[in-house]
Amino acid sequence: MSAIPDKPALEGLESKWGAVWEETGTYAFDRKGATRDDVYSIDTPPPTASGSLHVGHVFSYTHTDTVARYKRMNGKRVFYPMGWDDNGLPTERRVQNYYGVRCDPSLPFDPDFVPPHDGTSGKTIKPGDQVAISRRNFIDLCEELTVEDEKQFEALWRTLGLSVDWKQSYRTIGRESLRASQLAFLRNIERGEAYQAQAPTLWDVTFRTAVAQAELEDREQPSAYHTLSFHRTDGGDDILIDTTRPELLAACVALVAHPDDERFKPLFGSTVTTPIFGVEVPVLAHHLAQQDKGTGIAMICTFGDVTDVVWWRELDLPNRAILGFDGRIISEAPAAITSEAGLAAFAQIAGKTVFSAKQTMVELLQASGELTGEIRKINHAVKFFEKGDKPLEIVSTRQWYIKNGARDEGLRERLLAHGKELEWHPDFMRVRYENWVEGLSGDWLISRQRFFGVPIPVWYPLDADGNPVFDEPIVPSADQLPVDPSSDVPAGYTAEQRGVAGGFQGEVDVMDTWATSSLTPQLAGGWERDEELYGLVYPFDLRPQGQDIIRTWLFSTLLRSELESGTLPWRHAGISGWILDPDRKKMSKSKGNVVTPAGMLEQHGSDAVRYWAASAKLGTDASFDPQNPTQIKIGRRLAIKLLNAAKFTLSFDASAAGTVSEPLDRSMLAGLADVIADATRAFEAYDHARALEITESSFWTFCDDYLELVKERAHGGTGQAQASAVTTLRAALSVYVRLLAPFLPYATEEVWSWFGEGSVHTAAWPATAELDEFVGAEADAGLLALVGSALIGVRGAKTDAKVSQRTAVTLAVVQAPEADADRLRLAASDLADVGRIAELRIEAADTAEVRVAEITVESAE
Repeated sequence: MSAIPDKPALEGLESKWGAVWEETGTYAFDRKGATRDDVYSIDTPPPTASGSLHVGHVFSYTHTDTVARYKRMNGKRVFYPMGWDDNGLPTERRVQNYYGVRCDPSLPFDPDFVPPHDGTSGKTIKPGDQVAISRRNFIDLCEELTVEDEKQFEALWRTLGLSVDWKQSYRTIGRESLRASQLAFLRNIERGEAYQAQAPTLWDVTFRTAVAQAELEDREQPSAYHTLSFHRTDGGDDILIDTTRPELLAACVALVAHPDDERFKPLFGSTVTTPIFGVEVPVLAHHLAQQDKGTGIAMICTFGDVTDVVWWRELDLPNRAILGFDGRIISEAPAAITSEAGLAAFAQIAGKTVFSAKQTMVELLQASGELTGEIRKINHAVKFFEKGDKPLEIVSTRQWYIKNGARDEGLRERLLAHGKELEWHPDFMRVRYENWVEGLSGDWLISRQRFFGVPIPVWYPLDADGNPVFDEPIVPSADQLPVDPSSDVPAGYTAEQRGVAGGFQGEVDVMDTWATSSLTPQLAGGWERDEELYGLVYPFDLRPQGQDIIRTWLFSTLLRSELESGTLPWRHAGISGWILDPDRKKMSKSKGNVVTPAGMLEQHGSDAVRYWAASAKLGTDASFDPQNPTQIKIGRRLAIKLLNAAKFTLSFDASAAGTVSEPLDRSMLAGLADVIADATRAFEAYDHARALEITESSFWTFCDDYLELVKERAHGGTGQAQASAVTTLRAALSVYVRLLAPFLPYATEEVWSWFGEGSVHTAAWPATAELDEFVGAEADAGLLALVGSALIGVRGAKTDAKVSQRTAVTLAVVQAPEADADRLRLAASDLADVGRIAELRIEAADTAEVRVAEITVESAE
């Protein structure tokens, strides 16, 4: 036990106790002799190691930590790892900006390369000024920067007091993670769950990569309707088409209207020619055509939007794609354009961006008279990559997919059944998962045309002409993993056969970052690496995460576990809400309204910040105003009060402590037993905020009422009455410190060190049974509140008399209903002592509540 300081303070507790916890292994996971029933395992979110953490991280990770601490105090061996999500676009973008470089895979590795910039000068490097470097050099910089970021993240997490076992950390780009990710993918291939296909693909022209459905977001964008004239081949009147994308006219393959639209029924099966290019295309019917949109008939281009893809597939149309991976019009015109005028028009848009091509096409259409009426400006929703700055295009590419239930009804139903089996906290979040699964429109596209990620572990044989045979991929054996096909050689080949006819070529794409993160239970739990550990932790007990990644992280993890083992990966899902700025907008880096937590922790202390975070229920959004952090200030006041109340409580002579005999003391402990029961039920229901609310309210009653009422008896009393007060104070302090430990780990550890053994965080969670020996069967749990009401009345009467609370009272008459008057008399001496009342009369009266009917204070003379 440590000495109680003269002036307890919160400052310095983080560094003091953080070092002790690390040295003593307070939060270490001990598997020795454990069974699965002994373990509580958490599939902790691995934060993206690119840039800095923000206040939203502190918010949600604190929620998880309160549960981890509660379960540990309940005797569970808590498996609480921390992962780092290293790979993916955020890391690459940060490396580009930090070092002033960009990756060019065609360049050779330079072992002596020194980046031109180190990110510390604050200078902004424009994309055009970034130095091109080899893929290996680029990946080395990614590795270097993420390691540094992770050190800073870990330091902040430690300051916040997360009870993580840092020996259980992992990196999504680490060797073991690479192996597990590639092994799971190879098993997906073996079972027919992973496949590759040449198909229209949502494409980000800035990042030059494919984008999955889960990564899309709609953004309102300005646009305009252009009315074009298509010419009927039978000589009839022109058909007018409204389009926002005249630049794709050369890619038109058909016109389409709703099958029930009487205006166009006579035209179905006929043909028209396109303006400018003179290509003959059919007029077709499809139920997705909207009769009330534009002119009621649309042109199908390959590809303007996702509906074009559906029409192209279901109507079996040709592919005349004209957009390249760079977002520009390709140089070669579609084969369907054969006229000299059409080819000349295409040459005018070839190589241009879609914006410039649109301007050119409008000019050509105006000159030909095939643009009818005025151009009408509109705003409409356009699909973006969630991290992108330009609208997505659709290009035809060969990509790898994993089946996700979009086209497999049996798999979809199993995934929905798992969603019902999973315990959601709060339960209404289940609907978001179900809506996502039911709304899936395509399998999960997992290949990415990026550099820093888990390589897709396949090679392709080259035929006699040097063309890759994509339908016969070469896969490594499990004992070869991990591999990088861009540099490693498949079995049966030599390095000299790379890129040579009859040889092989390696896959250069990497996996979507979610394809790795979807395996966090496997990565953290030692799947196919440490079977003993995996058996102890899987399926995990808890998946904590944000609501915005239910469709990505939660769904993809559940999918991979279903494909691999047919099981749920966890029993519970705890979904945190968002942090909102003072204008009630979600905080995000992209909006520039985030608050970094380091300054908050330093200014207010970790316990205060944790209190603010823990005050919010799961699934509930919380606003945060850094200029007026009211909840944080309340949390700091609570932590300071705990230190001071503990010092005060422990100052009384405890030599005779052991028995509780006084009715007021028994009432205090009886009420506290109810608090234990209620807080425990709240935690078991994953309602940490309710547990904190119950505990905090009771603690302030303890400080404001009980401490005041018994301090005279505890300090100056004699015999059993004094011993009863001190026994109660110490018993209550022990309980409150443990109840508050999940929320205020530093203040509670400091207080515990003054009178307890070991760490409060490995002490037993309080149980009502430990108070039973003190309380007895006749304890009146409501007595303390009743006496507290009388005390408030006495204090109020003194205030009304304009005297200090220390002024002596000659006479006080307290009235209460008859039953309550009898109860008040049981604690009359304590009430008289704290009120400095010479004569206290407690009278039964016809009143609904306790009130001070008369008070006479001593004169100042």
